[in-house]
Amino acid sequence: MKYALISDIHANLPALDAVLAEIERIGTADVIYHLGDLVGYAPWPNETVERIRAAGIAGVAGNYDSTVATGYKHCGCRYEDPRQEELSHLSYDWTRHHVSDETRRMLGGLPFRIDLRPGGGHIDGPTVTLLHGNQTLNTVYVTANRPDAFLLKMGNSVGARRGDVVCFGHTHVPFHRIVDGVHFVNTGSVGRPKDGDPRAGFVVLLVDGGTISVEFLRVAYDVERTAAAILASDLPNDFADFLRFGGATPRAVESRA
Repeated sequence: MKYALISDIHANLPALDAVLAEIERIGTADVIYHLGDLVGYAPWPNETVERIRAAGIAGVAGNYDSTVATGYKHCGCRYEDPRQEELSHLSYDWTRHHVSDETRRMLGGLPFRIDLRPGGGHIDGPTVTLLHGNQTLNTVYVTANRPDAFLLKMGNSVGARRGDVVCFGHTHVPFHRIVDGVHFVNTGSVGRPKDGDPRAGFVVLLVDGGTISVEFLRVAYDVERTAAAILASDLPNDFADFLRFGGATPRAVESRA
């Protein structure tokens, strides 16, 4: 089985459309799953959720999805400074007031976790577990610098064995590590990358018996269309530059040039 895994779209409809078109173009995925955070930070929350529904893409609840659906007091996001916290609250308030009742119901119906058995449940074989954060909360950030002990605990908690795969998003930075025979895959972000690359990111995961292959793919999309829509909305203008620079500041990008 080949799975296309998309995560953290964050209401960026042009990025989602570009990724879905690329998945269709390369024609290698048997099925697509999303790993949550369909809404937030960009101006197409309802359209994004409808596109996912229309395409028949199943997936799990991100923290943004579950907090918007339940009317929680904030999105459960992590902040690095007061300005980032202020922007996050503005995005969350905007999103809560712009989602339709139908979108809210769909977000509230997303499961916390999905387990896949590529070889079928009638025989022993690898399991692919889909989460957003970690096995306990969809707000926990599983970053590349987490120690092996953290990932081992995560794997043990979901019942992962050697040859299994645990996939997640939330950090918007992709990585793949193998700890004690278990594959841990962060799928990155479709609509709001934070690794300095503004292109939309996704993963193609191949499970062929005991062979696991993880391919990270990036696709260019019309970032300026999304930036213009943000600027035309009541969302903070900062979100436009965030997308243009892939989550990096313009100064950081200039220093690497």
